Amino acid sequence: MQINRHPIRHLCRSFLILLMAALALSAQPALAQIQQARGQYSLSYKESVGVFDRAEASPAIKQKARQEAALKAVESYYAEAGQSESANFDAIRAKILENQDRYILDTTVLSETDDPKEMRYTIAVRVSLNVANLRNAVQASSAVGKAAQGEKSAMSFVFVSRQVDSAKSYDDRVYKRQDEGAQFSGSATAKESYKESTNEGESVGKGRVRTQGGISRESRNGVDVSAKSTVTSETGGSTTRKATDTTWRVLPSANLNQTFVAKFSQAGYDVIEAAMVETAGFKIAAIEADYKSGNDLQPQTLRAIAAGMKEHQIPYIALGTLDVGLAEKDPQSGLQRVAVTVNAKVWDVTKPIPRTRVAVGPVAYAGVGPTEEEARGNALKAAASNAAQELSSRMATMGLQ
Repeated sequence: MQINRHPIRHLCRSFLILLMAALALSAQPALAQIQQARGQYSLSYKESVGVFDRAEASPAIKQKARQEAALKAVESYYAEAGQSESANFDAIRAKILENQDRYILDTTVLSETDDPKEMRYTIAVRVSLNVANLRNAVQASSAVGKAAQGEKSAMSFVFVSRQVDSAKSYDDRVYKRQDEGAQFSGSATAKESYKESTNEGESVGKGRVRTQGGISRESRNGVDVSAKSTVTSETGGSTTRKATDTTWRVLPSANLNQTFVAKFSQAGYDVIEAAMVETAGFKIAAIEADYKSGNDLQPQTLRAIAAGMKEHQIPYIALGTLDVGLAEKDPQSGLQRVAVTVNAKVWDVTKPIPRTRVAVGPVAYAGVGPTEEEARGNALKAAASNAAQELSSRMATMGLQ
């Protein structure tokens, strides 16, 4: 009996796709909580070597250099994360030195060099960082983290997920111009000359005198004429381009609220969802309507937001957009891949004139999945989580409480 292998092949292929998707999804949280970084440190041991001692690094010197190299790796991780994160590292440096095992999961020596001539020991390491504990340490050392429960500031947020609905582009408008000119010049010179000559003679002979004479005249007239003409031509013009008119459609993002609430709460803020503080003037629908047509909120919308926050005594509100790109095939996994671009800011309404205290973006994050819908959902979660984390870190750096 002949067996049809096509259904089996189809099932195997489907299984592989689902397996790769599961691995990709399961790896995302792990990668978010554990990061690797490299560091290098060089330590001189001249003062620790006696006159008759052998010129080599002692175990104590090597251990100290290894600890400092690991600390350099942590510093390198924060430096790559941005200015605000780098400032947070300075706040928890002492904590890391006191208990490296809490923040550094493992250390791998990449290279080590002992130079007996210079009496200097150099080591390079790669470490695995416990990012969750590092963030907890940063939040605990921040102003809002040190505040008592009743002193923590209230905070709300409105983030709009959107995707391009239509884009209207315009042809270039071209204007051409040609200027021509002609210049003529001429001159005429008249010349006239007159010449006259006379001659006269006398002869005597045989009792008689003979006289003779003559006259000649010569006259010349002439005219010199010259003419010159010049023709010039100049061309030019301009090209006018008009920006593309883009309209957006808002995507449901209620499931992202949990991500924002969790991140801002972990940072030490008393988080209140915007739907709970809507007023007659402040409406989430008005914010969504503004973001459908552009990247900026209208002045009346901003005034309504400020009035609504002040009415409920909420000093801070985070505002932003999550722009979803088109799905494409991921070259590595073969799954669907979607990118999301984040623009976000935190607005302070405690002053008579509200102002932006911190801002993030534009920065892009990507998600993968077996379908476009799953890839989009994963990308939105990654973008929301990272945006909230970055805003919280910058607020901690500024000491906002």
